[in-house]
Amino acid sequence: MTIALTGATGQFGSIVAETLLKTVPAAKIVASVRNPEKAEALKAQGIDVRHGDFDQPETLDTAFAGVERLLIVSADGDNDTRIRQHKAAVDAAVRAGVGFIVYTSVGDAENSSLFLAPVHRATEEFIRESGIPYAFLRNNWYLENEVGSIQAVKAGAPWLTSAGDGKVGWATRRDYAEAAAAVLAGESRESVVYELSGTPLTQAELAAVVGEVLGREVAVQQVDDATYAKVMGEAGVPEAALPIVVAIQGAIRDGALDIESGDLAKLLNRPQTPISEGVRALLG
Repeated sequence: MTIALTGATGQFGSIVAETLLKTVPAAKIVASVRNPEKAEALKAQGIDVRHGDFDQPETLDTAFAGVERLLIVSADGDNDTRIRQHKAAVDAAVRAGVGFIVYTSVGDAENSSLFLAPVHRATEEFIRESGIPYAFLRNNWYLENEVGSIQAVKAGAPWLTSAGDGKVGWATRRDYAEAAAAVLAGESRESVVYELSGTPLTQAELAAVVGEVLGREVAVQQVDDATYAKVMGEAGVPEAALPIVVAIQGAIRDGALDIESGDLAKLLNRPQTPISEGVRALLG
């Protein structure tokens, strides 16, 4: 059984590759990468590195050739670009005769109010329409997304949020990646949707965990969206990104990431990594 990964040199994909190598022979793993020169470390471990660029669909035909199980890691960029790229990847999987697609989606993709949900809704539909069996990994929120806030608190700032009492199912990137590896290394070809979420916490509860790790109380400052945008801009967030960071706070406030599910622990065959442990790693 040959397993292929897109985005294999990225932060997520590299952990998936590392995890797979513990149970899958390197010769059975394909890394489909936009820049093969950046994948020398994977090649050195015996992984078959192939050129695969979502913007050059013809390269994907070669990259996916002979692949039975394929991980499509969602791309970066604006929504229209990502939708186009994901469609190219799914179409190439069909042409290559891929037997199973694993896709990194977002929590409750069909109903989510998150700004990035339309990309995932569209991609899930492309995959369903392809006729290829699939596993949708609806990842909730990476704890690593909060590194800026965590580092700011370490420097003495309060925990700033406009998300109110909205909860988030934070988990570490490694947990999500190891769950993906478990699905890829399996043999099931039954279509399934996994809602992968840690235990939902409010912003204040996460701030309290950060405080426990730092050994001091962390003040939580609840503000409105306009104030949040102003402070984030003053902190160096690019003006073009401010609507996005504010929208994320709004979606959390509306409950978009408040998802209770045991799927993550089920795939990991263990509890999620404690949030305190993840915070400690981010604090260095």
